[in-house]
Amino acid sequence: MKLHIAFLLALLTSISTSLNAQSSSAFKFVALGDMPYNIPSDYQRYERLISAINQTNPSFSIFVGDTKSGSTPCSDEYNQKVKNYFNQFSAPLIYSIGDNEWTDCHRPLAGSYDPIERLESVRATFFNSSKSLGKKQIDLVRQADIDSQFIKYVENSYWLKNKFIFVNLHIPGSNNNYERNESAKAEYQDRNRANISWINHIFSIAKSSDIDGIVLAYQADMFYHPSQATSPESGYRDTLVVLSQKASEFKKPILLIHGDSHRLIIDQPLKTADQKGYLENVIRLEVMGAEQIQAVEIQVNPQSAQPFGFKPIILRENMLNP
Repeated sequence: MKLHIAFLLALLTSISTSLNAQSSSAFKFVALGDMPYNIPSDYQRYERLISAINQTNPSFSIFVGDTKSGSTPCSDEYNQKVKNYFNQFSAPLIYSIGDNEWTDCHRPLAGSYDPIERLESVRATFFNSSKSLGKKQIDLVRQADIDSQFIKYVENSYWLKNKFIFVNLHIPGSNNNYERNESAKAEYQDRNRANISWINHIFSIAKSSDIDGIVLAYQADMFYHPSQATSPESGYRDTLVVLSQKASEFKKPILLIHGDSHRLIIDQPLKTADQKGYLENVIRLEVMGAEQIQAVEIQVNPQSAQPFGFKPIILRENMLNP
């Protein structure tokens, strides 16, 4: 325990030093997800979007899960193809795992796989180092590397950019895998504990360091229905409770980025812990996907009280209904 505490103190010192060395200048990054769904016809549209993103020269891109539809086979070959696409991004690419990559792989059209086995394959393929994906890579701090309790959760990570902390969380659709059978629910319980611990850790860093804001990226639409924040059957309730508590205490700007529902949405959906009000320091961006193979550029201005600006990257050639 003493060694673990000493390590965390050393890590916080390192973070503080790193933050002091960073500038407060504006920067931009890109978010996208839920693609390509219609294979192979969507490959050309996806490649066109990657090319357009590269031309914007972002600091990095975040892919918020669902690298395919839920009815596409969950094969190792396809995972490698996805990784090859991720490595076509000129800037670093950070990937959050979605449900179509593993929780839904038991479906006959997806190949009747064992979801847990598929999850391990995804981890081995995409998270086998402390680096991001992309042609240019950055170092990520992975939960597995700093907390031995959660050593298998290599997908949870964070990185710093100009006094903002960016967080990757494994929160997929399909009710966060809290469904179907006892094996699935047991997996959810273990990963849920890891996610809650990671969120608490991130806010602890932000509170003790000179952080201007937090960006959390994950796959699931946790705001699809109000009951997701209150129902005992919700796989998202615990996450929303802790996010409400921590965001209320933090008070600085927070951006939540996810996919899952395939519509461009920018709003303020996170409620206070008592569910009676909305937290004005929290903005949610839901990116397009599925039929809409488009993306969103996010500008970050650390000098602004509300630092996040949004510019959809909408390619006319990619539109099905221009």
